[in-house]
Amino acid sequence: MTTEATDEEPPAAWLRGVIELAAAAVLAEGDRHGYAVAQRLNEAGFGRLRGGVLYPVLARLESEGVLSSTWAAGEGGPGRKVYTLTADGERWLASQNARWGRFAARMDQLLSSTVEEGRTR
Repeated sequence: MTTEATDEEPPAAWLRGVIELAAAAVLAEGDRHGYAVAQRLNEAGFGRLRGGVLYPVLARLESEGVLSSTWAAGEGGPGRKVYTLTADGERWLASQNARWGRFAARMDQLLSSTVEEGRTR
């Protein structure tokens, strides 16, 4: 995870709170190995995630039954662990998506009302 955020990338503290949900959302698009998950998150504006951040998250989601994995032969290199969102993972993602929507709406409301009412210093 990057320690310096640009205006386009979220701060590291925000990423720590959403990395599980973001990784599961990427895997809902289709099976991927860890590096491909990181690339997709980077493309989506989450910045460049280091393996030391992403792989423990993937392992935790796998141990919780949200993901499963298989080993696939590498293209001219070592094999790769390919992650799949499980049926339980799909249900978890749908639940978390709904919760995220409510949370984001509350946060947006708080920030909007603060700025609109001129409470910023």
